Amino acid sequence: MKFLGFEQTFKNALTGMPLGGGKGGADFDPKGRSDGEVMRFCQSFMTELYRHIGEYTDIPAGDIGVGSREIGYLFGQFKRITNRYESGALTGKGLSWGGALVRTEATGYGAVIFATEMLAMRGQSIEGMTCSVSGSGNVAIYAIEKIHQLGGKVVACSDSCDAVHDPDGIDLDLLKRIKLTERGRITDYAAERPGAAVIDDKGIWSVPVDLAFPCATQNELHELDAKRLVANGVQAVVEGANMPTTPDAIALLADSNVAFGPAKAANAGGVATSALEMQQNASRDAWSFKYTEARLTDIMKSIHRTCYEASIEYGDPGNYVLGANVVGFLKVSLAMVAMGVV
Repeated sequence: MKFLGFEQTFKNALTGMPLGGGKGGADFDPKGRSDGEVMRFCQSFMTELYRHIGEYTDIPAGDIGVGSREIGYLFGQFKRITNRYESGALTGKGLSWGGALVRTEATGYGAVIFATEMLAMRGQSIEGMTCSVSGSGNVAIYAIEKIHQLGGKVVACSDSCDAVHDPDGIDLDLLKRIKLTERGRITDYAAERPGAAVIDDKGIWSVPVDLAFPCATQNELHELDAKRLVANGVQAVVEGANMPTTPDAIALLADSNVAFGPAKAANAGGVATSALEMQQNASRDAWSFKYTEARLTDIMKSIHRTCYEASIEYGDPGNYVLGANVVGFLKVSLAMVAMGVV
């Protein structure tokens, strides 16, 4: 958790937005819990947390296991305790009570936008490419949505228990109903979708694809998975989750000339749009979906450009890990020196 907060600081710096960085969480497992149980836990959690947050102090947002439902419960308790409608105190809120359009889609959309910029540097396009996207939460679902919008085809996705292969392309409406509305399992998708099948124990990365998007959780793509992807001709791996690819796997992908988009750059769309939500809250404004998505697109293109230019400047063109680390570190360190921290 500490290292994730460390990484988040540099990711936020890459966005160019006025953000610090941090991470937090709890050991509460929501699987199999009722809405009431989840609500009561969120309320208890906020009863302690409210002392430490605020729009000018520290601003939590959703992540693994925390979506708009949980943010709603947290925000409601914050408002109840403080007797303030401080909408900027949390991001990822519902649209009817201070949320921003595109925030739900932002991390998934942003990862795909970053991928298109990476491919463009190689003279390629996502159109017509087959893709695998691990996970089936907000990040994965909206990465799938954006891939389909741009003409790609996602043929495999997963959840924390299983993965499915759908050669005809993932039926996004069915996936949204099962995972977002019914909170079901990915095996339910395979049961309802003709032609889809649960993948064997080799997992989602055994499916031959052009592009792979690990969007589930940390350390989910190992060296053996990378070997399978490379053997099957993968062109790029783009991280939608936080640090989902192990160091050995990253090294193997680099040695195999596979384009690699690291999390601190590729999945920065979520936090960037949190900053956009904060702007709207501060100005008591609400922007259109089109306008907010355009802002997100500009931010992701800027992140790609600065990382790519840094990779050239520091002697390894196209190494986005190097580029993202250098750009993020320089921004943070220069600010620390300017403010007299060191």
